[in-house]
Amino acid sequence: MKALVLAAGKGTRLKPLTNTIPKHLLPVADKPILFHVLDYIAEAGIKDIGIVVSPDSGPYIEEAIGTGSQWGGGVTFIVQPQPLGLAHAVKAAQGFLGESPFLMLLGDNLIQEGVKDFLAEFRASSSDARILLREVPDPRAFGVAELDSSGKVVHLVEKPRTPKSNLAIVGVYLFTPEIHKAIARITPSWRGELEITDAIQELLETGKEIRSHLLRGWWLDIASNDGLIEANHVVLDALLKPNVEGEVDAQSRIVGRVQIEEGTKVENSLLQGPLLIAANCVIRNSSIRPFTNIRAGTVVEDSSLERSVILEDCRISRINHLADSVIGRNTKLAGQGRTPEKIKLFIGDDCQVELE
Repeated sequence: MKALVLAAGKGTRLKPLTNTIPKHLLPVADKPILFHVLDYIAEAGIKDIGIVVSPDSGPYIEEAIGTGSQWGGGVTFIVQPQPLGLAHAVKAAQGFLGESPFLMLLGDNLIQEGVKDFLAEFRASSSDARILLREVPDPRAFGVAELDSSGKVVHLVEKPRTPKSNLAIVGVYLFTPEIHKAIARITPSWRGELEITDAIQELLETGKEIRSHLLRGWWLDIASNDGLIEANHVVLDALLKPNVEGEVDAQSRIVGRVQIEEGTKVENSLLQGPLLIAANCVIRNSSIRPFTNIRAGTVVEDSSLERSVILEDCRISRINHLADSVIGRNTKLAGQGRTPEKIKLFIGDDCQVELE
């Protein structure tokens, strides 16, 4: 069994951050999104991993991943020259995949339950593919599956105007090598892409058996700045464990689950969890409220932050109430202490912003 992670998307709806950081390396709960996905694979015991990257993002992702040894195996990087669809990415990776069955995951989707049970069901069955599904209120923005009474998949359609079910296809799949033959037979969609839903539908039309697994926990498709904030909120709420390794003075107060890494100093401040502050930060005369992640090397003074993601080496001062915001690396944000009751900002790397 091999694993294939698709991480070639540009993340245009996550600009300005993705002007300088590949989408899949943006942090959720102080860890790159892609690292969470690789954790799922490692927990499932798969050691041979391929990651599909773009020519632009590839060098950054390769540098961040390294050999992949921390996930217990080796990583092969596969360049997809153009973003021509998920099935095209599988086609680009065919040399790596060979005749092995494989687990395929979108590198920007997080799921609560991981993939161990999903993989075990596939191994115990004789199906040619297995897809992960989730009930959603409005499935029109997703690929949608229709099932028969036994749970077999009978039809798939991409972003239907009038869906016949509420079962959205989550970005996690299991395939036998039969998928390569199906991809070879399909043609590009109206978007000019080779769609994985078309390839799975081709399997169905040639008599192959497709099974599904219904996801019960959360599913996070991180496609926008608001989606990144929501993902941090959900993952911090679900997974954060209290642990204070930094220095907190007697004038400060900690409420709830707070994690403070080594080298961080907290002075005369209120910290309310779930909250994660990385190493070598300074928090002074400030209120840091729930669902915030402050990354390493950042200084916050005379400010109030809530439900925000602050990347590395920032300096924030005299901001009354920053909420639902993402601040890029090495950015300086300053106010006069008279900012509105609440401000929401999305700022990229290496910026300097002064609020009147």
